[in-house]
Amino acid sequence: MVQGVVKQKVKTEPKKGARPTGPQTGNRVLKPKKAALIKQNNMKKKHSAGLITLTERSLAEKAGHLEMLKGGKKDRLEKAKNKAFNKK
Repeated sequence: MVQGVVKQKVKTEPKKGARPTGPQTGNRVLKPKKAALIKQNNMKKKHSAGLITLTERSLAEKAGHLEMLKGGKKDRLEKAKNKAFNKK
């Protein structure tokens, strides 16, 4: 027995709901209250900043043609030029 025509799905557009237009806020971070945890948090922040600067410096040296990164080829040439100028 022949079945009827297959029904086509009606394509619906996604709903455009009210979205906030301003900057979206992320999850809040609760700061530690105990002295030991505060000290540990400060150490972590201090050391992670140092690691980031070392990483960025090494990347800048490897990609010396990028002038945007500090510590690259351009900065090295400027330092050498300044040293030569100061010696005279």
